[in-house]
Amino acid sequence: MNLHLPRLHRAMMMAPIALATALVACGGGNDDKPAPTQPAPDAKPLALTIAHINDHHSSLDPFANQVMNIGGTDTQVELGGFARVSSAFKAYDGRDDVLKLHAGDANTGTLYYTLFKGKADAELMNTVCFDAMGVGNHEFDDGDGQLKSFIDALHAGACKTPVLAANVKPQVGTPLAPKAADDYLKPYAIKTVKDVSIGIIGISVKGKTQNSSSPLPTTAFEDEAVAAQRTIDQLKGQGVRHIVLLTHIGYEADKALAAKLTDVDVIIGGDSHTLLGDFSSLGDGYAASGPYPTQAVNKDGKPVCIGQAWEYSKAIGEMRVNFNSAGEVTACEGQSSLIIGDSFNRKDANGTWTPVDAATQQQITTAVAANKSLKLLTADAGAATALQRYSGQVDELKKQSIGATTDALCLVRTPGHTTNRSAGTPGCEEANKLARGSDIAQVVAQSFLNASLRADIAIQNAGGVRVPLKAGTITMGDAFTVLPFTNVLVELPLTGAQVASVLEDAVGHYLDAGQAEGGGHPYAAGLRWNLDMSQPKGKRFSQIQVKDRKTGNWSAIDPAKTYIVATNDFIAKGQDGYATFKPIYDSGNFVNNYLLYTQTFVDYIRAKGTVTRPAAGEYSHQSVITKSGVRLP
Repeated sequence: MNLHLPRLHRAMMMAPIALATALVACGGGNDDKPAPTQPAPDAKPLALTIAHINDHHSSLDPFANQVMNIGGTDTQVELGGFARVSSAFKAYDGRDDVLKLHAGDANTGTLYYTLFKGKADAELMNTVCFDAMGVGNHEFDDGDGQLKSFIDALHAGACKTPVLAANVKPQVGTPLAPKAADDYLKPYAIKTVKDVSIGIIGISVKGKTQNSSSPLPTTAFEDEAVAAQRTIDQLKGQGVRHIVLLTHIGYEADKALAAKLTDVDVIIGGDSHTLLGDFSSLGDGYAASGPYPTQAVNKDGKPVCIGQAWEYSKAIGEMRVNFNSAGEVTACEGQSSLIIGDSFNRKDANGTWTPVDAATQQQITTAVAANKSLKLLTADAGAATALQRYSGQVDELKKQSIGATTDALCLVRTPGHTTNRSAGTPGCEEANKLARGSDIAQVVAQSFLNASLRADIAIQNAGGVRVPLKAGTITMGDAFTVLPFTNVLVELPLTGAQVASVLEDAVGHYLDAGQAEGGGHPYAAGLRWNLDMSQPKGKRFSQIQVKDRKTGNWSAIDPAKTYIVATNDFIAKGQDGYATFKPIYDSGNFVNNYLLYTQTFVDYIRAKGTVTRPAAGEYSHQSVITKSGVRLP
């Protein structure tokens, strides 16, 4: 299998022929055979396997003590870890029918990114040698220059993984385009599998990246469907028989995109952290958002196979697609599997989690082997060695205890969402089904209010809070994983009417504007409301109340009164849909406390010593009705 990239010059193709023939294991290679001008009329049918991950977000270490039901009994496992991901991909070595894809958001989310800015991620990814990577919105969190540095690190080894984004056009002369617009971001790559050309097209989420990350103002983002169709037509004109979109726009958007396009066969996606498949045997905490693969229909009326593989180095997707000699999809099947290690704990007679004995270990191992939704793997030795070069520095910082929580602080984006982002955290099995929403976002908002001496209320966007916290000790590492970005705390004056508009803006951003999965959904301290997402914008929030910081009394918000709102500078600038904030911030009518938002959280936990879930009356969501009209408990 050989890889062709657009606009490659012959001068770049002088690698030895032996290397070109060894490209089964490493993505990003190329040779100098031109793509065929039209499909061969007598081409044989093709059976293609696509192995893929997405949204690993610098989560390179495994998650310890994750609870799942195995063999009918709750069992603690070690879930994921990039060295095991690498091992999962190594299982395909020697095969000539496999594409290895990463659907974006490799960066941001743990101390590995805080300390090493993508270098550790790139080195671990190069133990896999992906055939292509799509660009996620978080690749732009620290701007075009940082994305360039990440791609440089990704290309430092032998893999040279192409990074794809057909709808992103950096201005020539900027970091991602020193000489040409596609110097770093290629619109597509072409892979030859069993003498058949496979076109892989990258599509990045437009609005979310522009509103929620930090690309240069000169970096243009084209409509996803327009760019996808234009590139599909270009590849079809070159005789490319099969089209795979490598997208970072979210599961629901993938399904909508498929219906708008001709000639698309497969969509491998990311961004919404969606778990697809049947994981019901593992317990309620592993509810999926749809089948794997999800089968849709394109504008031609022909099948499109859609896959996504959850998040944080926890899973790998394997899609098997059959094409006939006319280049049409005749079948697709496969499995998204959670990757676990071989150490297990179960509760003893006293209810204490304890390592299992040898006989139970064998029983669990047998049950795992029979469960297609699980893969039991040891860490790849090369990846584990590479990780050790970074983990020591991370471990020292992560170990510092800052306090404790008596309760699991569950993570939810939008109350009622189908995917439980707290899956595997004891006490959070039903978190996404409850009106209160995100415990951890609520505590973060309270830490903002605590850090601000004059604020009446504090607001935090759901997407800025990244992971739940299990009950027990809270470390510095936990804090920087919960809040991994470099946002600072600011204070803005808003009338009560403007506060209501902020809330409506934030929810309308994803309900009306199609932004994926509600990363802008609001949580607040000192402010509470009833929310009915089945209503139109402007009528969704009611019974909005403000808590007096001195008396502790709640009262109806006064539309004419001015309140001081503490928030992070990211949404204060109008990002993530917070449009009402933007003109206030742009006018300079705000106070920057220059407090790193993560540090305010650390200081709050340290001051409290031990935190608990907020009392019911302190939650910002007092009542929630979903978009479909269901009232949540």
